[in-house]
Amino acid sequence: MPRSLTRGVVALLLSCTLLLTTAACGSDTTQSVSTGSSPTASSTFEQQKLAKTRFVANAGLAAGAAYQWIVKPYKAGKFKKGADGRTFALVKAGLAGAFTYNRLKAAVNNAKGDPLLSKAVAPLTAGIESLKDLGTKLRKGEIDAAGVGGLEGVINDIKSAGKSAGAEVVDKVPSASQLSGG
Repeated sequence: MPRSLTRGVVALLLSCTLLLTTAACGSDTTQSVSTGSSPTASSTFEQQKLAKTRFVANAGLAAGAAYQWIVKPYKAGKFKKGADGRTFALVKAGLAGAFTYNRLKAAVNNAKGDPLLSKAVAPLTAGIESLKDLGTKLRKGEIDAAGVGGLEGVINDIKSAGKSAGAEVVDKVPSASQLSGG
């Protein structure tokens, strides 16, 4: 897919999401003012707007980043010593690893807003936590087949959990500026 088309699609999706969440937020203000009770941490997740949509978006970005900048280059041998462009591939993979971990954590938090999705994703939190140092390991070139296999396993488990809860996750490759936090 051409880069300009991809950016257009991402911009359209983000605009629609922003528009929908802004429109949905207006109706709850009078209720929260009139009740006078403070919400608890669990009620914040229970009342999260568009929980499944946000879960699908975050998990899709994590899956896309993992495949595009970690799995695919690893299988192509870009991380081996002496490979052309190894340093650049490792830096991109390190950013993608940190991005993937961040988006998976966000997806789990989004899943807490939907009862069915929450039950499906809850057993996967330990697998996601195991990816905490993935970005650092990738940047240092300390990744092996087991690490890449573990990452693929976590991504596939998230996709399966989403599908079982009616929130099918599709890979969405983030831009390089999204990876770097820009």
